[in-house]
Amino acid sequence: MGKEVASMVNVCRQTVSHYVSLFNEGGLELLLHRDFSPGREPFLTEEQQEKIKQLVLTTTPAELGWDVASAWNTKLLQSYVAKQFGVSISREALRKLLHRKGLSWTRPTYTLAKGNLDEQKQFEKQMDLIKKT
Repeated sequence: MGKEVASMVNVCRQTVSHYVSLFNEGGLELLLHRDFSPGREPFLTEEQQEKIKQLVLTTTPAELGWDVASAWNTKLLQSYVAKQFGVSISREALRKLLHRKGLSWTRPTYTLAKGNLDEQKQFEKQMDLIKKT
């Protein structure tokens, strides 16, 4: 009977036997109960992960002397994590960590410094003079 049920639901006979024993032991409630393992320990503590998030949000690699780059990337973060926390972590794991923390990758944009209003007016006057001549 177990072989027939196994072939109907496309699982092995041992799985059917296991399900039957679970049902006999605790009914439908025990059969449906899923007790998953917690998974692997994270490479970085929650505090370290938050520090990385704040680092990405508030500083640039250039400000910390890590690189001349104006934005963090996973390669730079990988080096930073190895040096600061002594943890070797893949670039993909860092990307996923940042995504879990609500961050997403964007291309850096340039922002122009605010110009001096007096100098701008002076420049416009000079341009008007040049245009008239």
